[in-house]
Amino acid sequence: MKTPLPNLRDRQREETREQILRAVGDQLEKRSLEDLSFAEIARDAGVGERTVYRHFPTKEALLGAFWAWLQTEAFRQQPDRPKAQRTDRRIREGITAPRDAMRPMRILVATDAWEPQVNGVVRTLTRVVQELQAMGHVVEVIHPGQFKTFPLPTYAEIKVAIGVYEPVQELFKDFEPEAIHIATEGPIGLAARRICVEWKLPFTTSYHTRFPEYVSARLPLPLAAGYAYMKWFHKPSGRLMVATPTMREELSRHGFRNISAWSRGVDTENFHPRREGEPDLFADLPKPIFLYVGRVAVEKNIEAFCALDLPGTKVVVGPGPQLDELKEKYPNVVFKGPKSGDELAAHYACADVFVFPSLTDTFGLVILEAMGAGTPVAAYPAPGPIDIIPGSGAGVLALTATEGLREACLQCLDLDRKKVRAFAETFSWRACAEDFVKNLQPYPEPEKTRFWRRLRRLARVRRRRPEAA
Repeated sequence: MKTPLPNLRDRQREETREQILRAVGDQLEKRSLEDLSFAEIARDAGVGERTVYRHFPTKEALLGAFWAWLQTEAFRQQPDRPKAQRTDRRIREGITAPRDAMRPMRILVATDAWEPQVNGVVRTLTRVVQELQAMGHVVEVIHPGQFKTFPLPTYAEIKVAIGVYEPVQELFKDFEPEAIHIATEGPIGLAARRICVEWKLPFTTSYHTRFPEYVSARLPLPLAAGYAYMKWFHKPSGRLMVATPTMREELSRHGFRNISAWSRGVDTENFHPRREGEPDLFADLPKPIFLYVGRVAVEKNIEAFCALDLPGTKVVVGPGPQLDELKEKYPNVVFKGPKSGDELAAHYACADVFVFPSLTDTFGLVILEAMGAGTPVAAYPAPGPIDIIPGSGAGVLALTATEGLREACLQCLDLDRKKVRAFAETFSWRACAEDFVKNLQPYPEPEKTRFWRRLRRLARVRRRRPEAA
């Protein structure tokens, strides 16, 4: 009779834990992470404050648990909804039918990164979608703007979608895609991945952010845990699209498979050198101008730039959770806030050197944007810069990932801006979109795997047959 008691206690403990995590989600819809308190969470959860602390002794522990819970809650299937077998069979037949890879297709893209977010992933995806549509493809994008969202803990500018599984199912059924691409590993990507696996739909994925490094920089989670999650997420993918050779080699070492090259582009019409008669945005600042553009966040390693002893002025353009902290810590740095469109292009064009201190990016689209403006780039030898800069004449790499960035910045002042611009012109968004379309056809299953599957199937058939008399 004593056996069921621990099970009951465990169930009650789990229910209390979920009440607390749901209360965190409710609070984040109304206020930022910094404004949360354990007392408010306890009140909304209907428990005592001590109970919250007993489950989550620190805010970091609460944050990690909330993110993990969100991953499962975001695509949890309602038990009373039957599967639409006819629909998934029709979609599967459409995707697996033989076709010319370059003919117009119905392409579904699932992404947790979309406008109004401002980052390289969003700029890449929006531009590729535009090119795909210009090529005659019909594209459906599943993005956070279609769902209820809340601000991402530690980064309120990014909205995380919740309750997405069933709506994503309906979008799959309504659109009936011929090709499916999952661009991110968040709740929308998880829901799309689960649907593809359950319905046996071929799909491809892409690797835009060094997610394990990104998470380790923000939360007390080991790097190995991040890579385990990413390997699990991308394992069923028919192709994993990766921008640079360095990242492809790095992922191969970590055991990722089906890796394929996907180039990047730059809009050289928008990002161009300063033309005659155009104003100098930095006319009132001491020269030379060293510029950073991007998220102002810890994983971008911006402090390595802000702390450099450089002549002239250091300028930071972009929003992010670390903005107020860095403004206070580095009063000699000019923080301009977020910029876009022509105004952003003008900031690139008026700078003398663009500085890219990040060690966690997989490419760094801002590098090409700066080069399009004729502005040379100084960066650490990390994935992205190490693939773009060497031999280009358009930038200089630091000696190591921790030293030599100042020297690289100063050497960039001597580079020919016309050669920098000419190098940027070799990158095209149309070529990027064409690469994307070619990669939508998954790699064929290895013959070795098919052979062993046939052998196991044959063995099962023989075991089921009655022995001959």
